[in-house]
Amino acid sequence: MKNCIFCNVTDDRVLFQNEFAFAIKDNFPVTPLHCLIIPKRHISDYFSMDKEELIRCDDLLKKAKQYIELEDKSVKGFNIGMNSGEVAGQTIFHCHIHLIPRR
Repeated sequence: MKNCIFCNVTDDRVLFQNEFAFAIKDNFPVTPLHCLIIPKRHISDYFSMDKEELIRCDDLLKKAKQYIELEDKSVKGFNIGMNSGEVAGQTIFHCHIHLIPRR
């Protein structure tokens, strides 16, 4: 999608990827090392992902968790979050999953 910021992420921002999704650091992090897992296919929300996309996004969530824990030993927990729909707080209408480290 031409005007979608998640369809136009440059390769230098990508931490990890597979054939279905990629992980980046959030530009507006809630906490340091806040990451986003984003399906490559332009879909509106979590509920639009197919089974393979769900599995592969989960793979990247786990990989990003390990990366964060290696980068910052003070991380003791995580929030995983998704907003689905404008009334739920979604502002970018390309599915993305937040991985927010907590200290």
